[in-house]
Amino acid sequence: MTHKVWFQTAVAIILTLVIIRLFIEVQGVFSPLFVVVETIFLPLLIGGVLFYLTRPILHFLQKKNFPKWAAILLIFALMGLLLWLFYILLAPIVSEQINSLADNGPEIIERAEEYGQYLLNQREHLPDSVREQVNGLTGQFTDLAGNISSWFLAFLMGLFSGVLALILVPFFLVYILIDHRKFAPFVAQFFSGERKTWIRKTLHDIDETLKSYIVGQLFVSLIVGTMLLIGYLIIGLDYAFLLALIGVATNVIPFLGPYIAVIPAMIIALVQDPIMAVYVAIIMLLAQQIEGNLITPNIMGNALNVHPLTVITLILAAGNIAGIWGIILAVPFYAVVKTIISNFYAKRKDIEEKATEKV
Repeated sequence: MTHKVWFQTAVAIILTLVIIRLFIEVQGVFSPLFVVVETIFLPLLIGGVLFYLTRPILHFLQKKNFPKWAAILLIFALMGLLLWLFYILLAPIVSEQINSLADNGPEIIERAEEYGQYLLNQREHLPDSVREQVNGLTGQFTDLAGNISSWFLAFLMGLFSGVLALILVPFFLVYILIDHRKFAPFVAQFFSGERKTWIRKTLHDIDETLKSYIVGQLFVSLIVGTMLLIGYLIIGLDYAFLLALIGVATNVIPFLGPYIAVIPAMIIALVQDPIMAVYVAIIMLLAQQIEGNLITPNIMGNALNVHPLTVITLILAAGNIAGIWGIILAVPFYAVVKTIISNFYAKRKDIEEKATEKV
């Protein structure tokens, strides 16, 4: 019985739960470690994202016989140029729209509250069955809005508190670019034979999964933001550039990101002109359909192959557990775990087939 897969899996789950329980009981001992992890988490995360974005450039330059140090210096020069162009070309527009939005904020909030109160008052004219469903949806929407607000506030607080820690980002990026080829051999050296080969293959698959997700998701976000900007400019929506940037930022959240991005756009549209809200909804629907059916499949392909229902479940659960960071990291974390498990079962199947052949 001890050789059965279900028995080994059950034992592994029980041992994992026991370890987690023991870790919770003595977590005070590890508090200094938590402080260190919280300090380096954000710069390490940003450094990792920048690594996957700049690694193709590094490999291209090295193929052109650039020394590694020269290639890395050129990469930093290119990033500095992009930041300078953003500051010169886009920062004034963003600053102007933020200032305008801050000045008109009280009026926008007041108008939004009036629309909300009007919609709530119309519930009395609906049939009882429909009214109950609307009340339930209203409560769910209120809870969701409250969660989004708390997540967004926590994200902003963490962002401001981590400004100084961002100084570490260039250092993390430099060392990752220099030593990224050494990681897999370092881990694999503790194994031998077929296990060593399996470890290296699994690490390679994890690397490909993360690359596909990070590069693909950021590229898709930029394309969606561009489509939203074009649509908002065509209909003459106020704060079009700022709302498109919000669309880019929220689209890093799989599946739910576009729907979160439409909330501020709908509020601005209702205040500007109620018919504008219909145009915003049409633009968001078109952008979502183009992104879901054309852009994402062609850019990211089936590298992750995660069902939409699984994505929603992961995001909601991770959001309740770890806030905004849980929402952002839930899908790539799940994809990495799925890659490891897939490789494990493929290896086990290969062993069973070899054993059958010997018999």
